[in-house]
This record gives sequence, structure tokens and C-alpha cells, in this order.
Amino acid sequence: MSASRVALAGGIALSSVVLLSGPAFAHVSVQPQGEAAKGGYATVNIKVPNERDDASTVKLEVSFPLDHPLASVMPQPVPGWKAEVTRSKLSKPLELHGKKINEAVSKVTWTADGSKIGPGQFQQFPLSLGQLPEDADQLVLKAIQTYDNKEVVRWIEEQKEGAEEPQSPAPVLKLSAASEDHHGGAAPSASASADADKKDGHDGKAGHGAEETAAADSSDTTARILGVIGILVGVAGVAFGVLAGRRRSA
Repeated sequence: MSASRVALAGGIALSSVVLLSGPAFAHVSVQPQGEAAKGGYATVNIKVPNERDDASTVKLEVSFPLDHPLASVMPQPVPGWKAEVTRSKLSKPLELHGKKINEAVSKVTWTADGSKIGPGQFQQFPLSLGQLPEDADQLVLKAIQTYDNKEVVRWIEEQKEGAEEPQSPAPVLKLSAASEDHHGGAAPSASASADADKKDGHDGKAGHGAEETAAADSSDTTARILGVIGILVGVAGVAFGVLAGRRRSA
């Protein structure tokens, strides 16, 4: 067998292994929409893939850590699913906006209500979270996935530093550095943009003037180059005429 055939056979075998093992790498995860800054608020999606070929996902439970409690966890309605928020009492009250809060969200449960996550499909469950803790770099959100054949998959194993990813890892929300506005890195307002324009270009006029000046300089440079080229062509034409005249005279 030639070397090319061996390489081709090896590539096909490797592709088959990757395709067959693909579903094993799919697991429940949490993905922030934008920034999830410490001390701020964030919108996240709980992404739930269906890993079974002969069953559908009909229930998802996501637990929130009470050692870093969240006073506000609001699920966005998902068609075909019913969401239930469970709150638990805190051993130590949480202070938020000058108020003491004795309870925090400990779990959100989504139950199929006319819909399912079928084989080869996934579903996202949006959540609004806040206020995110300032003394943590991440939040571990343990999840339990239930199929319509009564199978239960527990995504609760925490990743240990330096170790391989566990078989059923818990979803982890990474927190970025605290932002000044504590609202998850909101986009600058129109007034702020206008102020920036005023500082940089006096209501934008200076900026436009600079652009016009640059364009004028570019046009002037182009005209000069074309002028020089024209002169060179003219000189070449005169020289050619002189040479031609001499040849005729000869």
C-alpha cells in the first residue's frame, strides 16, 4: 500500500473516531451574553444539548451557590417550557442597594410544557443574574438533566486545577473584573459619545476638517505626480522628434 493510501486511510479512521465520540464532549454549559463583571448584572444562557439518540430532555434543574448568593435570578420565558424559581433562606443576610435580603435564589427548574429537546438538538434557557459577587472569580452552577425515559444526568462535578475535565462537569460562569458602572459593561450613552466628539473635534467639526485636509493633501499630491509624469512624457517626445529629424537629414 502506498504512503498516500496509508495517510488517507488513517485520516478516515481518525475522522470516524471524532464523529463517533463527538456527543461525549457536549454537556450543559453557561454562556454570558456580553460581560459578566464582578459586582454587576449579566444575562446568560444555559445551553442544554441532548446527548441521547433514543430519548428527549424534558427537565432541567440548575442550582446556584449560596456561599455567593444572588438576590436576583429571573428566567426569560421559553416557549414550551415552564420555569420555577426556588428561594432559600440565607444564614447571613445579603445587603443590596442598602437593603438587607434574607433569601436568595437557590435553584431554577425548567419543565417541558408542550416541548422537548429531541435527539440531535439543543435548547438555551436565558437568565438575568445579579448582583454578581465581588469576591469570586467564578460561579459553579450545578445542573441536573432529565430525559423522558427517566434517565437522569448530573452535571455536578467541579473541575480541579491541573486535572482533566471530569466526565460530567458542572457549568461554570467566569466573572470578569468589576466595571465602574456595575451593570455588566453597558455600552456608552449617546451623550457620552457626543461629549467625546466635542473633546476631540469641537462638536465633530475639527474631525471633519482634518479629514477634508487629508483628502485635499492627497489630491494635491496626486496632481503633482501626474504633472511630473506629463513633463517627462513631453521631454521624451521632444527627444524622439529631434532624433527622428537627424535620421532623416542623414
